[in-house]
Amino acid sequence: MGGTLLAVEDALPDYIIAPDPKAVRLTRAVMGHDHEGQSVEISVVEERPLTIFLNGQEIVTAMTIGDYPDYLALGFLRNQGMLRDGETVTGVDYDEDLETVVVRTDGQTTYEEKLKKKTRTSGCAVGTVFGDMMEGLEGMVLPEVSVRTSDLYQLASKINRTPSLYLEAGAIHGTVLCQGARPLVYMEDVGRHNAVDKIAGWMLSEGVRAEDKLLYTTGRLTSEMVIKTALMGIPVLASRSGFTAWGVEIAREVGLTLIGRMRGKRFVCLSGEERLDRDVNPADVPDEDKKHRRKSAASGA
Repeated sequence: MGGTLLAVEDALPDYIIAPDPKAVRLTRAVMGHDHEGQSVEISVVEERPLTIFLNGQEIVTAMTIGDYPDYLALGFLRNQGMLRDGETVTGVDYDEDLETVVVRTDGQTTYEEKLKKKTRTSGCAVGTVFGDMMEGLEGMVLPEVSVRTSDLYQLASKINRTPSLYLEAGAIHGTVLCQGARPLVYMEDVGRHNAVDKIAGWMLSEGVRAEDKLLYTTGRLTSEMVIKTALMGIPVLASRSGFTAWGVEIAREVGLTLIGRMRGKRFVCLSGEERLDRDVNPADVPDEDKKHRRKSAASGA
C-alpha cells in the first residue's frame, strides 16, 4: 500500500493550467539588503487593479496579479450570485490598457439589488461577499463522495513541488482544482478569493463538473472560502493552513468535507469525516521536504 503511494509521487502531474513563475509582468526584480547588510535581488509579486463590469455596470475593482482576467471576472460574478444558472454569457472583453474586463449577458441581471447587500469580510485582496450569498446554501446537498487519504497525501506532495509564484516569490495564494490524486488547474493570486474565483470562472467557461472534484488552497479556511466552494458544488476543501470557527460551522451545515493543517503526514478534518477512506498508513508517507515547510512559514500561508 505504501509502496504504491511512493511510486506515484515520483512524477509531477500534467496540469491543464499550471503556474508560470517566469511569466513577464507577474513579478519584478527588486534590490534590497539582507540581515548582514549585503545587497540582494529578490523577485516580488506584481499587483495591479482590474475593474470588473457586468454589462454596463461597474461592479468592483480587484487587486490582482493580472493573469486570466476573463476567468477572474466570470468566477467572481458567478460566486457572488450575479450570474445565475441558465444565464447566457455572450462575451467577455478584456482591455489591458484600461485594466477592465466586461462580462456581457443576453438578459437583465440583478446586480443592483446585490450591490446594496455588500459586506466586508476577513479576506485579503477583494475579500467582499454579498449578504445573500448564504441564501444560496439553503437546502444545499453536496454530493456524497469518498476521499482516499492516499490521494490527499499525493496531492499535497505534487502541489508543493510544482514550480509556482508561491515558491518563487511568496506573498501569494494558490488554489488548485483536483480530481482524485491529480491536480488539474492551479491558479495563483495576491488574494485567495481571486485564486478560487479564477477556478470558478474556468469551470464555468469550460462546462466542467464539480461533484467529483476537490479544491486545495494554500490559504486559510474562512467562511467565504467555504461558501464559495459549496456554491461551486465542490464537496471537499483542503488546505495547508488553518480554520476559522465560522468556516467550520458553515461547512458542517452544508455537508462540506473540510480538511486543514495538511503538512507532511498530518492533517485535521473538522467536517465531513465520514467521507474519508483511510486507505494508507501515515507511517508509509514520506516526510515533507523541509524547504516547503520553511517557504510556507515565510510566506504566511
